[in-house]
Amino acid sequence: MLRELHRRGTVTAAATALHYTASAVSQQLAQLERDVGAKLFERLGRRVQLTDLGVLLADHAEEILGSVERATLALEEASESISVRLTAGVWASVASGLLPTALTALAATHPGIEVRTRELAPEDTAGAVRDGALDLSFVIDYANYPMPWDPGLERAVIAVERLYAAVPAGAVPAASVTLPELADHPWILPGSRSHFGHAARLACQSSGFEPRINHEVEEQSTALAMVAAGLGVTLVSDLGLALRPPGIDVVALGDALTRTVSVAYRTRSARRSALHLVIDAVRTAAAEKGLGAHEPMVLP
Repeated sequence: MLRELHRRGTVTAAATALHYTASAVSQQLAQLERDVGAKLFERLGRRVQLTDLGVLLADHAEEILGSVERATLALEEASESISVRLTAGVWASVASGLLPTALTALAATHPGIEVRTRELAPEDTAGAVRDGALDLSFVIDYANYPMPWDPGLERAVIAVERLYAAVPAGAVPAASVTLPELADHPWILPGSRSHFGHAARLACQSSGFEPRINHEVEEQSTALAMVAAGLGVTLVSDLGLALRPPGIDVVALGDALTRTVSVAYRTRSARRSALHLVIDAVRTAAAEKGLGAHEPMVLP
C-alpha cells in the first residue's frame, strides 16, 4: 500500500489499484506508521504526502516485495510436491470458454495447485499483476491495436482468436461481410476507453467510416442480447461465441481481424513451476478449441 501511494499520489488511487476501500488503505498505512515508529505521511489539504522517511521506506518497498516473492519461489522449489495458490485476472469469455476445461485438467494432474480468479476489465488485468494484486492475468492484443507493455512483465501466448460480425438473424444473407458493408447499420460497442471498444473503432475507421454507435455497453453478453433483439450489430471473438443467444447470425469478416490472448506475469515469477503448469493447461484448452497460437507474438 505504501508503494502504491508513492506511485499513484492519492489514497483513493492506491485503493483502486489494490481493490480495497480508501478507508482500509488509510487504516493500514496508519498501522504501518505506528509499526515503524516514525512519521511517514503528512496531510496537505485532502491529499496525503509521503515525508522524507516515507519516501525512503517506499524506495525499499519493491526490494522487500521482491524478497517475499523470491522466498515463496524457494519454498515451492524445495517442496517435493507443488502446493500453491495463484490468483488470476480473467474476463467473461476466458472464464467461460477456457478455464473450466483447463482447471479441471489441472486439478486431475496437480491437485495441490489452487487457482482463484478475479474478473476485471481486460485493460486493467496487466496493471494488477504489475502491482502484485494478481499472480497472473489474461491480456489481449488486437492486431490493429497492441496493448502497451510493462518491461517488468512477461507474457505467454495462449490463443489467437478471429473476430466475426454478430448481426440480427437474416440481416446479412451472405456467408461473409466486410466492415464497409456494415457501415449503415447501428452499432453496439463498449466505450472507446476499453481496449475492445477502441480496437473496433479503429478497424471501422481504417475501413473508411465512423461507426454509428446507438448503444454503448461494456459486457459482451449484453451487447449480444441487444443484437438478438435487432438493435444493431457488433463484433464477437471465437471465445465470445459461447455467450451467443438465439436470434443472432455470426458472419465471417472478409477483412480478417484477429486478437492474441496471452497470460501476463511478473518477470521475477518466471521460475515458478506452478505458474507454467497453469499456462500449459490453459494453452492446451485453447488448442483443443482450435485456437492454438502457432507463431510467437511479435511485441511492439
